[in-house]
Amino acid sequence: MHHNPTPGTAGGPFVYGHVWVVLGLLVAHPLWGPIALPLLARLYVRKTDLGTIGKKHRPPFATTLELAVELVKWARGWRDFVAAPVWVVADGAYAKGAFLKPLIGMGVVVVSRLRKDAARRGRPGTPTGKRGRPRKYGVRRIVPAKRAGQKRGWTTGTFELYGKATQKRYKTFEATGRPAGGVIRVVLVDEPKGWVAFFCTDPNATVADILGPVADRFSLETCFRDVKEVVGAGQQQVRHAWASVGAFHVCLWTFTMTEAWAWNRPAEELVGHRSASPWDDQPRRPSHADKRRAWRRELLANDIDAVLRGGTGNEQIRDLAERLLDLPARASYMNPERVSHPPTAGNPFCWRRHVDPHPVTAGGGRTSRGLVSLDHGP
Repeated sequence: MHHNPTPGTAGGPFVYGHVWVVLGLLVAHPLWGPIALPLLARLYVRKTDLGTIGKKHRPPFATTLELAVELVKWARGWRDFVAAPVWVVADGAYAKGAFLKPLIGMGVVVVSRLRKDAARRGRPGTPTGKRGRPRKYGVRRIVPAKRAGQKRGWTTGTFELYGKATQKRYKTFEATGRPAGGVIRVVLVDEPKGWVAFFCTDPNATVADILGPVADRFSLETCFRDVKEVVGAGQQQVRHAWASVGAFHVCLWTFTMTEAWAWNRPAEELVGHRSASPWDDQPRRPSHADKRRAWRRELLANDIDAVLRGGTGNEQIRDLAERLLDLPARASYMNPERVSHPPTAGNPFCWRRHVDPHPVTAGGGRTSRGLVSLDHGP
């Protein structure tokens, strides 16, 4: 889960700041490492801003935590197809009982950041056999800042983070607290700029189980940057809230489908356009813009090949001429700085503020467990 407010949508009465709660699937590519694939989003509108939306298009009010729970319920419904437990990695804004308790009740494991001033308790003692409900929380108070300040108890381990083996100095312990309603696993990590705290609602999780998803979640930040800057999310000019929801989802899905199209293609194919720039020959992971450009080249090449294979009759020649004349127009849609006419019915591209077509296909998955990320989107 990510929290990233965006400016309002221009072009109509729906003009104010808003936040998207986005559900993304974190998948591990064999060559390029973790990739975030956005799947579904919900628009959060502050209660004070709902009055600016007409009754016909006004969404019901829900908090970001309630919207996030709704998204996870949707994701959990697909668990039978994955045959793996669902893990959710979210930012610190979701480390609250209104989000954690419903997910724990659904059997979903949550990994998130823990506030430095969060007060927790130790594990409850063994039942005494006396009458009454047994203790849910321990008596001993645990303050992460005090634990981090103690010199004893630190351990050094090597973990696979950001695609390479990384050494981390850490402390880990079990704790209880009201937000999760039970026992959690806490990990304190000593970073160069100061210690940070993470937790997992599964107390049996290892340190690697927690730090791995936390590191993978960084790919969601890169995803949101590309969805905004490359795909153009937030630049649509629409007239009401639900049109904004539809346009935003088109941007999310085209991003995901482009990543799926490029999944099994070699990097040399995706960055072939760099051969025209001899100064840009350094091998590196293909960007999302590279993948979009490669798909456009393939679609345009298919159109040209179809034209060249046409017949020789008068009707066929006239049709070929019209299609050839249409190719430069389609190429103009690929220039994000050029404002032109809408795509034709046969053009598989979508809108953005500057007409910037984008293709669509399918795919994505994770082998070990269903790991999803929830974030406040662009």
